[in-house]
Amino acid sequence: MHHREIWLQKVFNDYLPGIGNAFLKLAGQPAQDRPWADFIVMELLVALILIVLFAWLRPQLSMDRPGKLQHCFELIRDFVYGESEAAVGHGGAKYLVYFGTLFLFILFCNLIGVIPGFASPTINPSVPAGCAIATFCYYNLMGVREQGVGKYLVHFAGPMPFLAPLMIPIELISHMARPLSLTVRLYANMYAGEQVTLVFLMLTYFAVPAVFMGLHVFVSLLQAYIFMLLTMMYVSGAVSHEH
Repeated sequence: MHHREIWLQKVFNDYLPGIGNAFLKLAGQPAQDRPWADFIVMELLVALILIVLFAWLRPQLSMDRPGKLQHCFELIRDFVYGESEAAVGHGGAKYLVYFGTLFLFILFCNLIGVIPGFASPTINPSVPAGCAIATFCYYNLMGVREQGVGKYLVHFAGPMPFLAPLMIPIELISHMARPLSLTVRLYANMYAGEQVTLVFLMLTYFAVPAVFMGLHVFVSLLQAYIFMLLTMMYVSGAVSHEH
């Protein structure tokens, strides 16, 4: 079953099929007539929007006369900083770049579907899965960097040596389940929210759809926050010296 292409996806498939097939070849996949999937195109658009936004904002940063956009991102920065300090503890600011990038990327991916003619890439499970795998790799790498390989691996055995045969399988299963949990939570909530919004947009007009569009925005913010918060908790557990 073929889904109708969004306009930007059509542009990519009409004019850039060679580049799409080159990426498919790198991934070991066969070439296709129309290789660009909608969620890939929308991810690229979100990444481009963020790059252009910050490239435009950076030269305008001012201590004396901050603009409205600077105020907005300063609020986001302070919010993420506060959450990281609360979740990770003193020193949480070291991981602020990853937390902030993850939050903004997921938030923009969630919200872009509100714009007519676009689609939220997070309603495809591949995108939440990619973010979840990135988080899984990141917190384990930070744990190894902070504690060293040996000490980091020892915490999988639990606090008491005689419990190690029981704790190691439990810890491994728990850690391996985290990417799946992050993926399902974000994908399921965004997909459900998208479907509810679409149904009510087809059934009603004017004021009532605006309510559900507002609900979609709220869900988008909430899911980006939850994903970031869980990432902070995983990092906190990985870098803690209390094991």
